[in-house]
Amino acid sequence: MSESESSLLNELVSSLKCLPGVGARTAQRMAFHLLEKDRDNGLKLADAMRSAIENIGHCKQCRTLTEHENCKICADKGRNPETLCIVENPSDVLAVEQATAYRGYYFVLMGKLSPLDGIGPEDLGLDLLEQRLENESINELILATNPTVEGEVTAHYISELATQYNVKTTRIAHGVPVGGELDYVDSSTLSHAFEGRRNY
Repeated sequence: MSESESSLLNELVSSLKCLPGVGARTAQRMAFHLLEKDRDNGLKLADAMRSAIENIGHCKQCRTLTEHENCKICADKGRNPETLCIVENPSDVLAVEQATAYRGYYFVLMGKLSPLDGIGPEDLGLDLLEQRLENESINELILATNPTVEGEVTAHYISELATQYNVKTTRIAHGVPVGGELDYVDSSTLSHAFEGRRNY
C-alpha cells in the first residue's frame, strides 16, 4: 500500500496517539482492530466522541465536566454546603465519590500550580474559589490535591487563601496503602504516613 493510499489510515493512527499511554504500536493495533473487526463500534465511538467534545463543558460552580450549567453534585441540595473538597481533576471527584461517604461539594482546579510551566493561580480558577469563600458559608476546605511537589505547593497556597476568610483547612492523609508492606513503600510515602499518624 502506497503512502497516498494509506493516508486515512495514517491519520487514524496519528489521531489515536493523542490518547494518554497510547504509543505508535498501540495506536496502530487499535486502528487495525476497528477497521478489520469492529467498524460499527468504531462509528459509535466516533459519534460519542464528537457529541461529548461538542456538548460537555465545565460546571459554573465547581468546574468539573458536565453537559449542564451545573453538574449533578452541585445541583444536589441535599449535600453539606459547609464543606468543600479541593481536587485537581474531574477524575478525582469520581474517585472520592466512589471510595468515600463524603457528602459535601467540590472545587476542581483542573491542574496544579506550576510556575515552571506557566500555571498560576488564575489558571486554576482560584479567583472563583475566593468568591465562594467570601460569599458562601463554608466552614472547612478539604485539600485533596495529589502528594506531589506541585500538589503540596497548591495545597499550601489554598490554605493561606482560606485563612484570610477564617475557613478551616484539612489535608487528606497520605500513607501506606491497605495490604501494603513497609519494605515496598517508598520513603516519601512512609514519611507522609508517619506525619499523618492518628490515635488508635
